[in-house]
Parts: sequence; structure tokens; C-alpha cells
Amino acid sequence: MARTAVSQTFNILLVAQNGRLTYEAILLLASLRAQCPSFAGRIFVAEPQAGPLWQKNPSIRNLAARDLIQELGAEIIPFESQHFGESYPQGNKIEALMALPQGEPFLFLDTDTLILGDLMTVPFDFECPGASQKVEGTWPKPELYGPGYTGLWKSLYDKFDLDFESSLDPSQPEDYWRRYLYFNAGFFFYKCPHEFGRKFLEFALAIRDHPPEELVCQVMDPWLDQVALPLVIHALGGGRNVLPNGLMDGSITCHYRLLPLLYAREADLVVSVLEEISAPQEIKKALKQYDPFKFMIYHGRGQKVRALFDRKNLPRKEQAIRNKIRREGFWMR
Repeated sequence: MARTAVSQTFNILLVAQNGRLTYEAILLLASLRAQCPSFAGRIFVAEPQAGPLWQKNPSIRNLAARDLIQELGAEIIPFESQHFGESYPQGNKIEALMALPQGEPFLFLDTDTLILGDLMTVPFDFECPGASQKVEGTWPKPELYGPGYTGLWKSLYDKFDLDFESSLDPSQPEDYWRRYLYFNAGFFFYKCPHEFGRKFLEFALAIRDHPPEELVCQVMDPWLDQVALPLVIHALGGGRNVLPNGLMDGSITCHYRLLPLLYAREADLVVSVLEEISAPQEIKKALKQYDPFKFMIYHGRGQKVRALFDRKNLPRKEQAIRNKIRREGFWMR
């Protein structure tokens, strides 16, 4: 059943830099233009600038790609990496938030996302922040003789004077990862990027630099953003299930991660959208400059990956999917 567009305006934030993220951003923007022509907000592609935290200049240096990003309706805006940079590029999404207009609702999207439907039909409540619940139990990994999930997560809530009990899902069993608030950082939203960004930065830096002693054996890279994110959302009054199921990471968006994974496991609709939006000559000319996109989309390697898997009976673990693609010699990223 068709959904009615919601009457609201918000901005979209992507973060892109030289290399793969440039071409992912082009795909995302092309899908947004094709699937959501009524989008009325501004689209910002935030670009980290050269500085002491980068060995090489991370900015988008392909001039034709820069022009195409802007032709697709985005504004490229610079930001300085003051805390993360090359050592933790996932921190770009934290630092880029302060480059957006203050006090204007925003939706952050990872560049490895496709728009499949009308984004304006998603009933975002920007007063109540949320994030992607398409997530696996990647963090924490309790040690045999250390604290369990409850002890690990509670140490973080206590560190920031947050109420731990109200963050729990009581329908899930004790010390099962789904009982605890945990998100994928592939999308998140709120009413003000500066308010969200300040708290995100505060929590992430405090966890990185001065973690609770309970976390001494826990690996933070690359999970730091996803460890801090639920604390930020909880602190700002948000939580799980703030959006209807099946829209984001469903019928409206697909966070595909990498093209081999898209071809291996996503629905026929996702592949159809990908191949349709990548067909116009101006898009093809840009994407063929990046070998994984060139071979996966235009030389048929993606369809060869797709033929390896039964979407109704996929391996339970993503690593098994990756391993099979590698064994066949088709892995690219």
C-alpha cells in the first residue's frame, strides 16, 4: 500500500572523501534523485580537509566526480578533523555534524546506502532521535572471567550519569546482546546536528581516552561510534522503535555495506534500483573510474556473485558470505 508523504523538511548529511566513498556518494545521490524527487531539504556532502591527522589529503580530488555530486543536488562542505582523522575515519561522521546548519533537523546516511523508495513518507520525529537497528551483536565481547553484558554496558551509563534500567528491553533475556540499546551507525537523526554532535563527540572521546575499568579488555576499534551512539540517543530522549518497522533498512533504504555483499544477499529490487540508476552515461562514466564498481556493475561480476547464493537460504554469518565470494575470486572493495 502506498504511503502518504510526511509534510516536513530536513537536511541529509553524507560524509565522503577521496576513493570509494566518493563513488558510493554518487550512487546514493542518484538513487535519491530517482526515488525521491519530492525531497525538499538540503543535501550536504561533508568532506574532511587535509591536516595533521591525515597522512594524505582526504578531500575529493576527482574534479569530474565533484562536479557530478553537485549536479545531483548536493552541497560539498569542508570540515576539519580535530580528534579522529586517519586513525579512526569512522569519527568523520561525528566531527562533520558541526558543519551543518544549527537547529535544523538532519538525517545522517552512510554513503553505502541506496534509496529504494520515497524518503518523504518516513515519519521521522526529529524531537526523538533514533538510529539503524539493522545491527549484529558486534560489541561488547564479554571475557570469561570479566563482567557480562550488563556490567559492561552499565559501566558506560554510570560514567555519563544516565539511567541504565530505562534503556533495557525487558522482553530479551539477561546478558543477551539484544537486551541492551545498540545501533548500527548507518543512519541516525535528530532535531539539531550541533546538539547531537557535541554529545556524540563528548561521549566518544571520553570512552576512547578514559574508559571505565570494566572495559579494559574490550576492543574499541572500529566499534567506538556504535558504542557511543546508543548513549547519545538515550541521553537525548530517543531509543529503539522510534520509527515504524520495515521502512529504513527496508522498503525505503538499503545499507548494503559493499557491492559484493549487495549482490550476494539483497532483494531483487535493490539490484534493480542499483543497475537502473547506474545506467545513465554521466553516472557510468564516473563510476567506471573505480574498479570495484566498474567490474561489479558494468562487467557482470556482481551477477556472478549473485548466482553463488540462494537469497532464501543465506549463510547465517556474514563472514561465511565473504569467504565464499573470496574463494570464487570475486571479492572487491
